[in-house]
Amino acid sequence: METIKNQHFEGERPLFGKHDLRLEQVTIGDGESAIKECSHIEAKDCHLWGKYPFWHVHKFIIEDCKFDAGARSALWYSDYLLMRNTRIDAPKMFREMHHVHLEDVVINDADETFWRCQFVEANNLELHEGTYPFMFCDYVRINGLKCDSKYVFQYCRNVELRNANIVTKDSFWECENVNIYDSVLDGEYLAWHSKNVRLVNCHLKGEQLLCYADNLVLENCTFDKDCDRVFEYSNVNANISGHIENIKNPTSGHIVADSIGSITIDEFVKEPNSCVIEVKTK
Repeated sequence: METIKNQHFEGERPLFGKHDLRLEQVTIGDGESAIKECSHIEAKDCHLWGKYPFWHVHKFIIEDCKFDAGARSALWYSDYLLMRNTRIDAPKMFREMHHVHLEDVVINDADETFWRCQFVEANNLELHEGTYPFMFCDYVRINGLKCDSKYVFQYCRNVELRNANIVTKDSFWECENVNIYDSVLDGEYLAWHSKNVRLVNCHLKGEQLLCYADNLVLENCTFDKDCDRVFEYSNVNANISGHIENIKNPTSGHIVADSIGSITIDEFVKEPNSCVIEVKTK
């Protein structure tokens, strides 16, 4: 494998079509598409601020690197990426990619990040600012997620999250086959129009959560004191620990909680209107 150390590249496609290349303490400056149509690339302790550096790259490692704000849209149409200990300050990263593995990665501008990606695995991932990360993704597994971006995980399939702390709005809309464990989900309109969502040992915050959901399951979950109008028009089976303030118009299923502030079943409830709602016996 060829190694390039302590060099600076800029301009149009300076490393186009390279294979079996290791970059150490390399800077990628002004210009576009520095590392395009490449394979078997390793980048260690590199600094990137030019546009579109990693496009159409096959089997590559990025470790201890930094992407400045100018390195927007840096990772597109590529596969088999391992990224470790990296900071990203640029938006629109990770598009149309598959087999992505991330370890200890911080993305400070997560605007339109992770679109149409498949087979994404991550440990200790942070997403900050921006809108619509993880749109139209399939097969996502994350352990240790911190996220304050808006509208996260829309139109996703086959998602598993563990130990997540998500502060957002309109998350998990029209998702299918989602399992979330030991997490805090804070934001309005959680998982509307979703199918096969399962929450285990989660704490939920926000208003009008979990509406229009099909085959929704909650196991040992807790609700913040301000949650109301929960489960409207949903088919739900929920075991709630502690108190839930208001349940409104669930369609069917079974809901049990330690205590319930109020239940709203009005003329707008949808058939079959067969949901059993009860307080746990002591």
